[in-house]
Amino acid sequence: MNTLELDRKMIHDYQQNRDPYLMIDHATEVRPGLSARGFKDFKNNEWFFKVHWKNDPNVPGMLQIESLVQMAALAILSLPGNKGKVVYLTSATNLKFIKKITPGSRLNIHTKIKSFKRGVALCEGKGMMGENLACKAEFSLILPDEINKYKLK
Repeated sequence: MNTLELDRKMIHDYQQNRDPYLMIDHATEVRPGLSARGFKDFKNNEWFFKVHWKNDPNVPGMLQIESLVQMAALAILSLPGNKGKVVYLTSATNLKFIKKITPGSRLNIHTKIKSFKRGVALCEGKGMMGENLACKAEFSLILPDEINKYKLK
């Protein structure tokens, strides 16, 4: 299967998140059904820096996880027939927040699909700042369109 590189406009073609909630800027390597890598540059004017925390602005933990989720979703949405469909996060475990992400930082995102069967994906992801681990998580995604194919009639 071919590897994809997606800029911000192309990311919009594959998934439905939009600003201000789009938490990835570029996917440097998407391997459909297997993995996705890319980054998010956190600019000084991001909406959440004004409120989290005023005197110590940093990226909220759940938005860090959302970055991982959105990147992993590209690996599912790039499979044939999935482009533009809805993907939902259903669970997240083993969340770790190790390094504070501040304005002007780049979060390099590495995700892997551990399994994808019948519309359920088990995933893992990590966010790196340079060589340093900033955050990581394991999570499950569902593709409702695929799950619906297996419902009893």
